[in-house]
Amino acid sequence: MPDPIFLTGGSGFVGRALITELTARATPVRALVRSDKAAATVRALGAEPVMGDLGAIDAMRAGMAGCPTIIHAAAKVDLWGKREDFFRDTIQGTRNALTAARDAGAARFLHIGTEAVLAGGAPIIRADETTPYPAVPNGLYPWSKGQAERDVIAANGENFATISLRPRFIWGRGDTTVTPQIARAMQSGAWAWFGGGTHLVSTCHVRNVVEGVLLAADRGAPGNIYFLTDGNPVVFREFVTRLAATQGVTAPAREAPLWVAELTAAAGEFVWSTFSLSGQPPLTRTALNLILREVTLIDHKARTDLGYTAHVSIEQGLAELAADHAAGKP
Repeated sequence: MPDPIFLTGGSGFVGRALITELTARATPVRALVRSDKAAATVRALGAEPVMGDLGAIDAMRAGMAGCPTIIHAAAKVDLWGKREDFFRDTIQGTRNALTAARDAGAARFLHIGTEAVLAGGAPIIRADETTPYPAVPNGLYPWSKGQAERDVIAANGENFATISLRPRFIWGRGDTTVTPQIARAMQSGAWAWFGGGTHLVSTCHVRNVVEGVLLAADRGAPGNIYFLTDGNPVVFREFVTRLAATQGVTAPAREAPLWVAELTAAAGEFVWSTFSLSGQPPLTRTALNLILREVTLIDHKARTDLGYTAHVSIEQGLAELAADHAAGKP
């Protein structure tokens, strides 16, 4: 039987897809969980739940015992919140996972990163792994994920290989966040195509993320970073229109100038920060720059070094979502 793999963030979108693929390969999975609900989710997928959180180094160390490979998918993924929460969950949480992994004798540590680490307020155009981090990250999410990734790469050393994967715009079967949020926004009348929505974006189907992560576990060069995408960029408006259609939602035609989004984001952040409002602004500058401006990436390194193929096409992924919706599946 293959050696077990330890996974943080196992009840999340990417985590569930990883467990599904690993158990299909008869690879045992131990997944860190913070609640009984999360434990039930990963157990139903065939993983062994390990109770604890990213602050519980002892629990992680015990769960990681005998696991040569650690996949760290947990982080604070919101685009708005308190700095201390991003630091605790993403930066310190990653440092704790690294400490536990080294203490447990793990050989490889795979970090699920994001293209957002390059977000500095301008479009991200045909970036590759040599593109530098921005001098000033565009929000707390890019800041925290960027620092976590730096910590992961800095931890690489003899007998402890660390690698970071950067998938972009993760979508596909099992998504409980992005696709439903888009559908709800369109149905509520809150959706507009700012700037026309004709900019290019890179995307990555969740099973392509899994492909890249598991290839990196086997073949990734220690201390390296790899972008993962579906291949050629797509026009944002065309892709999102088709994505919404898989949920039975017709995309609205309403358009608005991009400056309206910029003003809305700046005003919303000012009000929420000034008055310490709960929830989050209707639009943040981080979301604006990652969604409403071009973000295109080059994944040549993953294809060359890892043998990554992005085996699930956009057409196949959209067809699966449409079939699930027609069958009444969530």
